[in-house]
Amino acid sequence: MSTLKKNIIANYASQIYVTIIGIVLLPMYIKYMGSEAYGLVGFFAMLQAWFGVLDLGLTPTIGRETARYKGGAVSALTFRQLYRALTVIFVVVAVIGGGALFLSSKLIATKWLNVENLPVADVVIVLQIMAISVALRWMTGLYRGVIAGSEKLVWLSVFNAVIATLRFIGVFVSMWYFGFTPLVFFIHQFFIALIEIIGLALKSEQLLPKRANLSEAIGWSFQPIKPVLKFSLTIAFTASVWVFVTQTDKLVLSGILSLENYGYFTLAVLVANGIMVIGGPISSAIMPRMARLHAENKHEEMIKVYRQSTQLVAIIAGSAAITLAVTAKPLLIAWTGDLDLAEKAAPILRLYAAGNLFLCIAAFAYYLQYAKGNLRYHLIGNAGLVVILIPSIVLAASYFGGVGAGYVWLIMNALYFIIWVAFVHHKLEPKLHCKWLVDDVLKIIAPACSIASLLLFIDVNWNENSRIINILFVMLIGMVVLLVSLGSSEQAKGLLKNKFKGFSS
Repeated sequence: MSTLKKNIIANYASQIYVTIIGIVLLPMYIKYMGSEAYGLVGFFAMLQAWFGVLDLGLTPTIGRETARYKGGAVSALTFRQLYRALTVIFVVVAVIGGGALFLSSKLIATKWLNVENLPVADVVIVLQIMAISVALRWMTGLYRGVIAGSEKLVWLSVFNAVIATLRFIGVFVSMWYFGFTPLVFFIHQFFIALIEIIGLALKSEQLLPKRANLSEAIGWSFQPIKPVLKFSLTIAFTASVWVFVTQTDKLVLSGILSLENYGYFTLAVLVANGIMVIGGPISSAIMPRMARLHAENKHEEMIKVYRQSTQLVAIIAGSAAITLAVTAKPLLIAWTGDLDLAEKAAPILRLYAAGNLFLCIAAFAYYLQYAKGNLRYHLIGNAGLVVILIPSIVLAASYFGGVGAGYVWLIMNALYFIIWVAFVHHKLEPKLHCKWLVDDVLKIIAPACSIASLLLFIDVNWNENSRIINILFVMLIGMVVLLVSLGSSEQAKGLLKNKFKGFSS
């Protein structure tokens, strides 16, 4: 089995495991801690995303330069010098960003969050712990970049699964002994963040070129950053735009909704974000591979990886998104057993699932630009998107809450996919777009959508006492959609045919 296939399989196994335990245990958090306390968990997740604005493009840069070093395009000395310079920047930014968040904790607790039942003093302490934990977790981006760029994704996947187990399951052990309170929850998260950063730092150090083998001293200089500065700053801007695009609705609603209702909104968005999680392992695997193929002037192989990966995302993420959109309410009933919660969260889940599918596939245009080291069109497209999206979400969320934000999210991502991705392909690969859109996307997703829509006419009694029926219905829809998607993909049919021949012989 090739390294790329192993990396994709390992990534998927890890991401599926992490996603499942995170989602399965979510109702237990709400049950034992309360929906208002879970609102703080959602706020913590949002803070981690917004902290990404401070990344300055450094994480993708070190990942790409690691891949280039492994491909022979960068010398060992230059790479070590770059790594040391980026380490200094990461530490400084973590201290400044985490410190600012720490000092603002009281202001956030009293002036921004709509706390109703939790003691404000406890919320302030929780926010301070969040600040330190977010800074630590952000620092891991440097080490993850080195590990991913080295294509050691099997190890990284196993490590992520272990950390997720400690974070999501282990926290119940801590809360069982010390109490089911937000304070205990976030103290536990802090210690897991410490374990995570130490483990990743040690692994990345093993992958770096050994100092003893270098002909010159590494030194302390920011000179090695200059050659990659343009690329890094471009990614920094687009990453910041990405945070604005994906997190503005959550930031706005955290100040509009009560902390309890914000918890419900977070629940729906978390489930919908499973679509992005499904696409994540593929992007993590193909981005360094495509960058390496481009550095080796293997254009046809790069495009082949690009198109095959698109089909894989269309099959897996497409099936998941369609299933979530069609079965939002029965899924939430089966999952939580709470009919009222399901009725409130289902419309939001439906809209965000559909919007995330457009976003997941549109991201491939970024992967192509990343591999070629030119993010100009990504920069322009995202700048235009954020200029329209942010005021639209603020306006819609202010008047219509989570559902209003969901409609804006869906419409804007659909337009970006239809218009801007076509433009990027036209500029970078003029003969690619139509074949990519029709053969690798529409031929897979369109039949699955049609079949799923027809299955909606099945009459099932949706109520709080039918959790088994609801989950069976969701599983039926999901299996049918996945089978239709597999049958619509030329790549999948070819692989299955070859496997069948091998089995028969």
